[in-house]
Amino acid sequence: MGAGLAPGAVKHATTGALAGMTPLLEQIRSWAGIREKTLGVFYRRSRPFLHFHEDPAGLFADLNTGAQFERFPVNTPDDWDLLLAAIDRTMRAVGQ
Repeated sequence: MGAGLAPGAVKHATTGALAGMTPLLEQIRSWAGIREKTLGVFYRRSRPFLHFHEDPAGLFADLNTGAQFERFPVNTPDDWDLLLAAIDRTMRAVGQ
């Protein structure tokens, strides 16, 4: 864990961690209606939509599905596919 984090806290993914997910990030960037404010932090309209964390268990994405954020592991290509499917469902549900 990073310095200054409370026990159980997670930190936003570092540039190095996100570099390993470039193909995933490129797919997310291609969605109409989603914009990346800073590396790995995405907004839909003016609301937080998606961001990434790292902790000892690996890398995770927090996706705003409407009522709450849901956490998805993003450590393998299969994980990426599950996240992309969840983004697609969320975007369709909110009318992109």
